[in-house]
Amino acid sequence: MVMASRFWAIKAASYLKISTFNRGFASVLKDLKYADSHEWAKIEGNSATIGITDHAQDHLGDVVYVELPEIGSAVTQGSGFGAVESVKATSDINSPVSGKVVQVNEELNSSPGLVNGSPYEKGWIIKVEMSNTDEVKSLMDCDQYSKFCEEEDDH
Repeated sequence: MVMASRFWAIKAASYLKISTFNRGFASVLKDLKYADSHEWAKIEGNSATIGITDHAQDHLGDVVYVELPEIGSAVTQGSGFGAVESVKATSDINSPVSGKVVQVNEELNSSPGLVNGSPYEKGWIIKVEMSNTDEVKSLMDCDQYSKFCEEEDDH
């Protein structure tokens, strides 16, 4: 009897761990596009608002500094344009699209934690005027990105 209850406890703990783990994927928004380096892009015409995903900020931990690019600088799809520093690590931020930076989120200078608390709204990082809107086709939709995160975390 003791062995059976121990087995049940192990199964329950395993189940609970998986449930808690997958909770991190709950915040993937349908109207955004995603890069495999964990940035999101909200596309409006030839404009893209860019930030890091909820999944990325969760893995980073508390963000303490965001390195922002200059307005007018060029960004290239898949290349870094800044960095996010957390209590755990510093990670490059890659642009999901190519173009020119037309706006940066200056609020992150004094409140970098917005990336943690509101990664898809107040924690956006830059706005880009895209030079090639076809690049959006190479990005993942919300379902593809959710699956990508699950597979990545299983390894």
